[in-house]
Amino acid sequence: MLRIVSANLNGIRSADKKGFFSWMARSDADIVCVQELKAQVPDLAQHMLTPDGYHGFFHPAEKKGYSGVGLYARREPDRVVEGLGIADIDAEGRYLRADFGNLSVISLYLPSGSSSEERQQVKFAFMARFLPILEALRAEGREMVLCGDWNIAHREIDLKNWKGNLKNSGFLPEERAWMSDLFERVGWVDTWRSLYPDAPGYSWWSNRGQAYAKDVGWRIDYQLASPDIAGRAERASVYKDEKFSDHAPLIVDYRHPDWA
Repeated sequence: MLRIVSANLNGIRSADKKGFFSWMARSDADIVCVQELKAQVPDLAQHMLTPDGYHGFFHPAEKKGYSGVGLYARREPDRVVEGLGIADIDAEGRYLRADFGNLSVISLYLPSGSSSEERQQVKFAFMARFLPILEALRAEGREMVLCGDWNIAHREIDLKNWKGNLKNSGFLPEERAWMSDLFERVGWVDTWRSLYPDAPGYSWWSNRGQAYAKDVGWRIDYQLASPDIAGRAERASVYKDEKFSDHAPLIVDYRHPDWA
């Protein structure tokens, strides 16, 4: 069994203080993809760089205290690819790929457009340039899992207050259509929705009001997979017993012959 976790930490040092790495040690995860490091590699303590039993890899943003992605793996990858080769995107630390045999796992952090119209345009520009990369990844013919904070709720079931968010970043028609294109034309599979067609699966809650307590959430953290490995996803869960950030870890178990 291959267990993959995706978790937006909203600051790796903050999440550490809230017990994330203690939980990770107990999680039985083979691969853990993390987003929003908000730290540079020299800022990280040794237990964050190489937790017991894991190899750690990082693609931080150039701007301090901002963005950045990481990946932890029990098995040493055959190859690690840091960034997309697009300067302005890579400066924000949004893509990290690790290859294990015929399997690739990617830690991904799409931009948020909620802070300003300017950032929404940055998000649209990212989506436009990332689409051909997503098409090329599918064409590689490898087993792939893309883990991360996509900052888009795809369908009405994916956020509690969908009627009030029709004109807001993260649920705009253009964003939702872009996600639909990934599933319907490009061929990626949304593992959570494939397993649980009717379960909301919220993974992020606003810090305003009582959103977390009342479960007024959004499902914006996904594991998108190639059809072969997606078809071997057995179960998934969102871990809420402890709160490490404004996101909750998404855990998916896949049947995989090389990770028995």
